[in-house]
Amino acid sequence: MQEPLYLRWKQWDCQSDCRYHCMLDREKERESFGHGPVKYHGKWPFKRVYGIQEPASVALSALNLAMHFHGWLSFFILLYYKLPLKQDKKAYYEYATLWHIYGCISMNSWFWSAVFHSRDVDLTEKLDYSSAVALLGYSLILAILRSFNVKDEAARVMVAAPLLAFVTTHILFINFYKLDYGWNMKVCGTMAVAQLLIWAIWAGVSRHPSRWKLWVVVVGGGLAMFLEIYDFPPYKGFLDAHALWHATTIPLTYIWWSFIRDDAEFRTSHLLKKAK
Repeated sequence: MQEPLYLRWKQWDCQSDCRYHCMLDREKERESFGHGPVKYHGKWPFKRVYGIQEPASVALSALNLAMHFHGWLSFFILLYYKLPLKQDKKAYYEYATLWHIYGCISMNSWFWSAVFHSRDVDLTEKLDYSSAVALLGYSLILAILRSFNVKDEAARVMVAAPLLAFVTTHILFINFYKLDYGWNMKVCGTMAVAQLLIWAIWAGVSRHPSRWKLWVVVVGGGLAMFLEIYDFPPYKGFLDAHALWHATTIPLTYIWWSFIRDDAEFRTSHLLKKAK
């Protein structure tokens, strides 16, 4: 008997499909005895929807991707169609290129997050983890460059090079040597906390007109991290702590790109006044 197309394209073969239904039957049996869900092969029992393994996380990852696309597009329009440009048609904002790269890396990360939560196999897992590490590493570099107002290209390279080397080494390590979940969590957590602290300190000492948005993102991002630490089984087989974390990042992403646009306007205005 051949599986339906929506199962075959996600590599749900007869054996994996049987394991899935056996898991659900086992959970129903446990529930009848008053027992809570347990993990199977290190993962909570999720209910599939049309072959999608974690539908809530997939939908929320897609929304995060959409929010980043909207944020980047609005940033692009602001820079090149609303704010004054130099004679060579380049933006005055010194960090424009860095934020464009950030937008691309963010969208890539959320794309692979959606793919991974749709179907957890070795390839999608590594692509998701690698993309997340790349995003966190680049975000940390960007936090350092912007908060310390590093504008010289040589200085930027000196700051970015060691961090890029570390991130690249870590990605190679988890892909080709060992996918150590504990170590990867420590690396990602350290980079996330470091950039939140940098932005928080900068928001506290700077007189940026939109620093309150930074505070919202920093505090909200810090609180959201607890959802990654405090793990609980999926409600009704769909919504777990990780999915809720995806949900919290949607409004934070909107505010974050709003800050980036404000920063572009602020710096452009400052540079124009300085040029007069």
